Amino acid sequence: QVQLVESGGGLVQPGGSLRLSCAASGSILSRNAMGWYRQAPGKQRELVARITNSGTTYADSVKGRFTISRDNAKNMVYLQMNSLNAEDTAVYYCTYSSLWYRSPDYWGQGTQVTVSS
Repeated sequence: QVQLVESGGGLVQPGGSLRLSCAASGSILSRNAMGWYRQAPGKQRELVARITNSGTTYADSVKGRFTISRDNAKNMVYLQMNSLNAEDTAVYYCTYSSLWYRSPDYWGQGTQVTVSS
């Protein structure tokens, strides 16, 4: 079992920045993948960014604005979000895949990000 706890969401003005954090605990495997998904009202859940020991993947809509990083020693993953706009408003979910090539096995509870003036 793996538990994921997100933090760092909130309300931000267009053009602003936020940093999301996710703490993982439990049976963490070394060849895992961690990521961030989001779901906006009335839309399907989508992958935002993903990180493995080999590299990172980003949705086209966030490339150049968002950066995913991890601290393996602390079992933490972060999402730095810059130049936020209204289309980034969504609930953001942290995910964990037990092996790097798998779809997420575990999901966090989600944290709300609202971009509005």
